Amino acid sequence: MPKFALDSLKVYALAEELADLTWNVTRSWDQFSRSTVGQQIVRAADSVGANIAEGYGRASPTDHQRFVRIARGSLYETRHFLRRAHKRGLITVEQAAALQDVMRNLLPALNGYLKSLGHHGSS
Repeated sequence: MPKFALDSLKVYALAEELADLTWNVTRSWDQFSRSTVGQQIVRAADSVGANIAEGYGRASPTDHQRFVRIARGSLYETRHFLRRAHKRGLITVEQAAALQDVMRNLLPALNGYLKSLGHHGSS
């Protein structure tokens, strides 16, 4: 696949890593777990990178920032569902640690990216 303009953004790479890890963790779950919390986690994790990409493609700086804020909200949603999955015994300690490492780096990266876009609109 050809190089994508977003590939040079660390924040986007972290979002893709989170989405891929989440997919790999949930794909082996039983049908009930996948169709309830699993689908929610995957959608939320995929939404982080998707919103970064959509914002990147917007002409308006205000729209760009808005989509990065939505991406941040999706990260918090991902965190919520991963906590539920951990509490329900669906993910191992090792899987939780790997996901937490990515999220621990992704949140400040999202905040830094948002800040780098300037002060357009409300924050």
